[in-house]
Amino acid sequence: MASEPLLVVRGALRRFGDRTALAGADLTARKGEVLVLLGPNGAGKTTLLRALAGRVHLDEGQIRIGGGAPDDPGVRRRVGFVPQSIALWGRLPVRTNLEILGRLAGLARHDVAAAVADALAWSGLADRAGEPVETLSGGMQRRINIAAGTLHRPDLLLLDEPTVGLDPVARQSVHRVLEGLRDRGMGLILTTHDLVEAEALADRVAVLAGGVVRAADTIPILVGRLFGSDQEVLLMLASEPAPDLRDFLRTTLFSPTNEPRLWVGRLRGGLEQLPGLRGQLIDAGADIDELRVRQPGLHGVFVELTGTVPNA
Repeated sequence: MASEPLLVVRGALRRFGDRTALAGADLTARKGEVLVLLGPNGAGKTTLLRALAGRVHLDEGQIRIGGGAPDDPGVRRRVGFVPQSIALWGRLPVRTNLEILGRLAGLARHDVAAAVADALAWSGLADRAGEPVETLSGGMQRRINIAAGTLHRPDLLLLDEPTVGLDPVARQSVHRVLEGLRDRGMGLILTTHDLVEAEALADRVAVLAGGVVRAADTIPILVGRLFGSDQEVLLMLASEPAPDLRDFLRTTLFSPTNEPRLWVGRLRGGLEQLPGLRGQLIDAGADIDELRVRQPGLHGVFVELTGTVPNA
């Protein structure tokens, strides 16, 4: 990861009317890494991804991909974009879809056949090339959707929720495709709401909230930075806490989440401190449904940085 960044974002600001989608986001990414964008709904993930693809223009700030702006034709040829929806013609064969999309991506006619053959090979769908897209499984369609975004062999591939709606087996097949692209030296930036997927794929994660990148690094570094030797405590109350109890929870290092009864905190000094913490909570009027301790991970990082519980 010591190479020069392929992508540099500085102070990205984008408003839609009176709503601020990006509020000064900073980000870097390199070739040969998978960077996963995480954040609650409305955090700015999709707007940032579309800005990187040149489909949304910033009001302020700067994006540079290989030193150029996203709307520069030369830069566009270095970037691939895979939308969340399947952007294929269902009744046309797989090969025909890729041939058309290869031409639309700017490939010369004599280069299309080789690019399509390569994409069919690494996606594992060469034997389905003559079949209409609509006859393929959801996982296969996702793999073809990804292949379509890479026909021009971009340095940077942007993917918006590339496995949404897939069952676990199909999701794993897409993961293998993405890992293979990274191993070829491509840089990948993707959004997901699935923290298990993020842990499986990410070389680094970037957590957004309120249109700002709150932190971006490897998961172990983020856990160490935010928690040190502390453990994570999950407190589920029987009912929504009264104002006095909410104030007490905040003073004892608990943070609220988007579920009013669920609070996430930290335990200093080891498990022997847990009975004392439980006693303090009861004395403060907490009606405890559940109090448990776990080692901090990406879930804890997400809650700590965003104040919300990740979507299921």
